Amino acid sequence: MSYRVLALKWRPRRFDQLVGQPHVVQALVNSLKEQRLHHAYLFTGTRGVGKTTIARLLAKALNCETGIVPEPCGVCSTCVAIDEGRFVDLIEVDAASRTKVDDTRELLDNVQYAPTRGRFKVYLIDEVHMLSAHSFNALLKTLEEPPPHVKFLFATTDPQKLPVTVLSRCLQFNLRRHTVTEIESRLAEICKAEAIPADADGLKALARAADGSMRDALSLLDQGVAFGAGKVEGPAIRAMLGTIDREHVLRLLAALADQDGTALLAEVDRLDERSPDYGAVLDDLLAALQNIAVLQLVKGRLDAAEVEPLVPLAARLTPEDVQLYFQIALGGRRDLAVLRDPRVGFEMTLLRMLAFRPVDVDAPRAAAGGVAGAPRASQTGGPSRGASGPAAAAPAPIAPRRDAPAGVPNAGPPRVADAASGKGNGAPGGDIDWPALLRSLDLRGPARQLADHCDLQSHAGGTWQLVLPADKQHLNTQQLRGRIEGALREHFGRELRLAIVPGTPSRPTPADLRLASENERMRATREAIESDPNVRALQEQLGATLEADSIRPAK
Repeated sequence: MSYRVLALKWRPRRFDQLVGQPHVVQALVNSLKEQRLHHAYLFTGTRGVGKTTIARLLAKALNCETGIVPEPCGVCSTCVAIDEGRFVDLIEVDAASRTKVDDTRELLDNVQYAPTRGRFKVYLIDEVHMLSAHSFNALLKTLEEPPPHVKFLFATTDPQKLPVTVLSRCLQFNLRRHTVTEIESRLAEICKAEAIPADADGLKALARAADGSMRDALSLLDQGVAFGAGKVEGPAIRAMLGTIDREHVLRLLAALADQDGTALLAEVDRLDERSPDYGAVLDDLLAALQNIAVLQLVKGRLDAAEVEPLVPLAARLTPEDVQLYFQIALGGRRDLAVLRDPRVGFEMTLLRMLAFRPVDVDAPRAAAGGVAGAPRASQTGGPSRGASGPAAAAPAPIAPRRDAPAGVPNAGPPRVADAASGKGNGAPGGDIDWPALLRSLDLRGPARQLADHCDLQSHAGGTWQLVLPADKQHLNTQQLRGRIEGALREHFGRELRLAIVPGTPSRPTPADLRLASENERMRATREAIESDPNVRALQEQLGATLEADSIRPAK
C-alpha cells in the first residue's frame, strides 16, 4: 500500500476533530441543529488553518444521508464520497487557475439544475479573491437570488480583495492562526498514534516553524521523520530547519547584560560555524526579549517552564534596555534583506545594542554638556534602578553610550540623538529640535505635510503640544494626528498624547525652513546661470533672452 502523507491522512473528518477553531465550529453546529442555513459562507484566514477542511465538513453535514445534521456520520456513501473527493454535487474550484469571466459563466450555467445525488449542490471556491472583477459581477447575480438547492462555500487568505457587494451576501467566519501549544499537542497525538518516537524539544521546534499553520506543521513532521530516520528529536529537527539551540540566544543576551563586546562577538563566531539563518536568530532574540519584558512588567502571565531560563536575565537587564534592544533587533531584521552578507547585518545589530542606550529627554543636562542618562545596567551586569513605576519603565530616546566597551567604536550620536540634543535651541519646544526630530520619524504624505507646518510648543508630562497656523487648520484631522502620534510613540518607545492647537509658531516650521532653503537654492542657481560666460555669449551673439522662470536647481 502506498504511503499517505500525514497532512492528508490526519485531515479532520468530523467537526469534533478540528483543532483551534471553536468559535467557527460552534456557530456552524448551532445553525445546522436549528436548520438556519445561509446560501453563502466565507471562510478566511492564513494558510493551513482549516478553511477548505471546514468547508468540506459543512458540505458533508448538508448532504449526509442521515439528514442535515450538526455532525456528519462519516460512513454513509455521501460522506465517504466527499472524503475521497468524488462526490458529484460538490464542485470544488481553484479560483487562482480559473480567473476568467468565461470560466465563471461556464461554472454557473449548471446552477439552475437540481443536484444529482445529494440534497444540495455545493460550490466550494478556494482563493476566491483571485477571481477577476468581471467574474465577480457574473457571480453576484446568482448570490443575490440563489436557487434553494445551491450553497456557496468560499475560502480566501485575502478577504480585503473581495468586493463589498460579495462580502455583504456571505456569512463570514475568520479562522485564527494556531498557537504553538495547539500545534505541539496535535503533533504529539499523531506521533503517538503513528508510533513515531518524538521528544518535546523536537515537537516544539516543529510547532514554532509551522508559523500558525497546522498543515505546514504536518508537512514538516513528515520531513522531520524522514530526516531523523524515523525519529523526531530536537537536535536533528533544528539541523533540518536551520535553527539554533536556544542557549545561543541566552548567551547573546548575557553578553549584552554584561556589556561584554568580546564575549558577544565570540558567540557570533560560534553561531557562524553552524551557517544559521540570521533572520531566524533575530526572530528568536526578539521572542526572548518580548518574554523578558513580560516577566519584568506583567509577572505570572507566561508558562513558567518556557521562561525559566530568562528569569536571571530579566533581573540583570533594565526594562528600558529591553525595549531598546527589541527596537534595534526589529530594525536589524528588516535590514538583513538588503545586505549581501547577513552576518554583517546581524553583527552590526548587536554592536548597535552595545553602542546606544536610553536617556530621559526631560532630565536636566549634565554641566559639561553631556546627555543625562536613564537607569541602566552597570558594567557588572546589575541594573541600577533609581526610579520605579510605569514612568521608570518607559523607554526614552536613543543616545550613544558613554561607557561603550573597549573595541566598539563610538561613531557619535545618530540623527535621533541630535533631535534630543537641541543644540543652540532655546525655543518653547524645550530641548528638542522639532525639524531634526521630524526627519527621523517615519511619516509620509498628508501626515508629513501636517507635521511640517507645525512647531513644537511643549512636551512635558507625556503630552506633546504642537502649534499650527490658522491657514493650515484644514490639515488637522484626527486620522493625521493619530499617525503623527503613532510615529512619535514608535520613535520614543513609550506612551504619549498629541495635541495640535491653532496659533502662530514662535520659530520657523520645517515647511518654512524647506521653503527658505529652496528659495536660496533658486537664487544661487539663477545667479550662476546669469553670470555664466557661455550663456552671456549666446545672449550677445543671438540676441537671446534668458527665461528666468524656466531655471530649476539640479536635484
